[in-house]
Amino acid sequence: MPSFLVRALSERMKLPVVEETSIDAFLAQEASEPEHSLLFFTGDPAQRSESNDVAVVMPEILQSFQGRLKGAVVARDAEEKLKARFHVVMMPSLVVTRRDEVLGVLPRIRDWSEYMEEIGRWLQPGTPVMPPSAGPKVEINYSGKGASA
Repeated sequence: MPSFLVRALSERMKLPVVEETSIDAFLAQEASEPEHSLLFFTGDPAQRSESNDVAVVMPEILQSFQGRLKGAVVARDAEEKLKARFHVVMMPSLVVTRRDEVLGVLPRIRDWSEYMEEIGRWLQPGTPVMPPSAGPKVEINYSGKGASA
């Protein structure tokens, strides 16, 4: 269940709540809409108090980039299914996309200047798409040396 602040974000700010079946329609650019989106993966606000902090900051981000970003909240029951597609590892996270391409992910609460710098950079024309995960960073090999049977 979303917290009061997360629920208020979607209701008062008129931000859509997207799920697996509606995310692609939301990301598709309509003629009158910006091509960039800001998706809010909240996580469980009862376990992640930072979700409420991000819920407070998100409207300010959308206001700062007015006309350049449209926003949505990812439904809690869709987060697990969508997080790999949008490179979300930690929640809460804000994801910036260009149509259906991920440009960047900002996990947890950040300093205001980081939001402005990173999102501003990702909104620049020609910003490269975030590469898919390369998998584990550490590989452990067992050689069997010194083992006895």
